[in-house]
Amino acid sequence: MFIQTESTPNPATLKFLPGQTVLETGTADFPSAEGAEQSPLAARIFKVQGVTGVFFGNDFVTVTKSDETEWDHVKPAILGAIMEHFQSGKPIMTGASAAPSGHAEHSGEDAEIVGQIKELLDTRVRPAVAQDGGDITFHGFERGVVYLHMQGACAGCPSSTITLKMGIENLLRHYIPEVTEVRPVGV
Repeated sequence: MFIQTESTPNPATLKFLPGQTVLETGTADFPSAEGAEQSPLAARIFKVQGVTGVFFGNDFVTVTKSDETEWDHVKPAILGAIMEHFQSGKPIMTGASAAPSGHAEHSGEDAEIVGQIKELLDTRVRPAVAQDGGDITFHGFERGVVYLHMQGACAGCPSSTITLKMGIENLLRHYIPEVTEVRPVGV
């Protein structure tokens, strides 16, 4: 098994490509070791000292490290953890927790606008940020403000504010006049 790595716009995050499917559908975000027990792979990666976040996409694993940790010191251990997991035959996710994360539900008078927002996110934004090892999902819409949840390499990325304001906000405002602003939300 050969695992490729790619840098991301976030210097604290690397994208690992195992050459096979990680998640069939959706994404899974583990911003800390708490909650990683629902994924044998995430739990294994978090055992590497210095790892602070794990994110799964369709064909990649994104790992975030602490600022004090050097990639040269943790990258071989992370590669080993990913390789060992895939060779073990264990599932990536266990039980009912294997449901993919995605957009928050929204109903009410803004349902049509929210549908347009989600469609633009799915067709224009999410494929692009997946290339960088992350994901951006809809969290809410209130009085013209779209709230988005940043995951994987997008969370804590120095360029995420520019991506949100100059990229996503301009895109949404262009196609949906009711959108006035885009803001990130925490977990």
